[in-house]
Amino acid sequence: MLYLKHMPYDATGSTQKSICDSARRVGRKMRYPEKREAAFAEGTLARIQAALTEGENQVGFIREAVERELTRRKG
Repeated sequence: MLYLKHMPYDATGSTQKSICDSARRVGRKMRYPEKREAAFAEGTLARIQAALTEGENQVGFIREAVERELTRRKG
């Protein structure tokens, strides 16, 4: 498989693209590969925001809540 590789700027200031045979990937492995959008009742996100502790974010809070509920239902 061939991949595009950005080359240095040319005289016009735009980058040139060439083909590279390297399958090398850039970046980190996805930590959370499964994604799903969720709709919440009005005011839910504000309530979550108010309940967050220092250093915690909404996404982490929701992930943790889902894991807790799955564990509770399993047992």
